[in-house]
Amino acid sequence: MDTDISFVNHLGERLFGTHHRPDAPSGYGVVLGHCFTCTRHTGILREAGARLTAAGFHVLRFDFSGNGQSEGVFIETSYSKYIIEMEIAADFLKTYGVKWLGFAGHSMGAAVSVLAGARLSGIQAICAIAGRLTGMDPSRIFSRDQRRQFEETGRLEFVSRGRHLELDRRFLSDMLSHDMRAAVASLRIPLLIVQGSRDEIVPEDQARQARSINPDYSELVVISGADHFFSQAEHRDSAALKIARWFSRIRETTR
Repeated sequence: MDTDISFVNHLGERLFGTHHRPDAPSGYGVVLGHCFTCTRHTGILREAGARLTAAGFHVLRFDFSGNGQSEGVFIETSYSKYIIEMEIAADFLKTYGVKWLGFAGHSMGAAVSVLAGARLSGIQAICAIAGRLTGMDPSRIFSRDQRRQFEETGRLEFVSRGRHLELDRRFLSDMLSHDMRAAVASLRIPLLIVQGSRDEIVPEDQARQARSINPDYSELVVISGADHFFSQAEHRDSAALKIARWFSRIRETTR
């Protein structure tokens, strides 16, 4: 059963989400985080949510502040803010009797899932879908013109998914304050890295590098032909099925 829900973040902003409840009582749950400028309705998250619910997990996919239905202004976007929101979302699932918790996210949501999971006790497993896990390099994230705009004005204006958006130096400063490689290396819980072989934003070699940072705790699944957003239905279905099976396997080994 799917239910629209809301909860409040640490700044008093109301965040909206969708709670998927499994048919049978369950103490297992996964929180899903979306990509930069996206919403909880991204196709890969919807498909992963459905597969995980069918496998017996409570699933919460929600809109980070400043996105989708959630309150907040986009210019205050930061990894640090989203990390706290992932943690609060985990607490929300606990009110439904969930004791075993996993994080999963797509793109920026993948990085946030790893950063949050690395610092929050009690997370059992993390899945990073098309995430940039090898470091916060502005040259890989922003174009030369965008970096110049940041340097000259301290702000960046752009259009994404029909929205006119703006960031300022706070986003860049916060991004650089997080050490992704160290977070991946510090994990002592299972990490699944899911990557499309034709990802036009995060190349496959970065996913392979990410796995090499912590080979004892990580696994890599490459979906042949898939782009960054898993735009094709067969790619979304394949990725979601592998994600659900992986979480199910980890659940069985960590009961």
